[in-house]
Amino acid sequence: MGKEDIVDDFLLLMKMKQGDEDAFDKFVRKYYSQILQYCRYHCFDTEYAQDLTQETFLNFIAGLPSYHHMGKAQNYLYTIAGNLCKNHAKKKKDLPVEQDVLNRETKLSDETKNIETKICIERALQELSTELREIIILFYFQDCKLTEIADILQIGLPLVKYRLRRAREELKRLLGKEDIDGV
Repeated sequence: MGKEDIVDDFLLLMKMKQGDEDAFDKFVRKYYSQILQYCRYHCFDTEYAQDLTQETFLNFIAGLPSYHHMGKAQNYLYTIAGNLCKNHAKKKKDLPVEQDVLNRETKLSDETKNIETKICIERALQELSTELREIIILFYFQDCKLTEIADILQIGLPLVKYRLRRAREELKRLLGKEDIDGV
């Protein structure tokens, strides 16, 4: 995120606080696909990911009067989405494992190599601890820099680096591959 983006966000947020509908639309359009993708990697259900994404923006907008822009609107959206995804994961644990597997298998319409690979990666991600999964999603799938991840998760940069290394090692073990740097 460059300085130009920070200024654009600041101006959008100021207009949003004044009730400018066009500013709301522009802000949502700017970040919607990134937040949707982030939620999708957490819950693996496109419809529910869309619901979580919408709820993320609703929560952001509801808290807008007290929000103080410090050049990190996108990171704040990731934080909100992350909390919503964690709550979803807690609820999902109440489902029997067999039902979860059945739901996933019935959604497969075509047994192609790409789909099988994606499922393997999704299952491997589910096997990771929450802390490690979060690092992998933000780093590989959301293209966040390590410093951005530290800011989003509110942890130190050395801890981000450590968790990324541990997550890579764990994914190698789970996927049975030598090199996962390009997940």
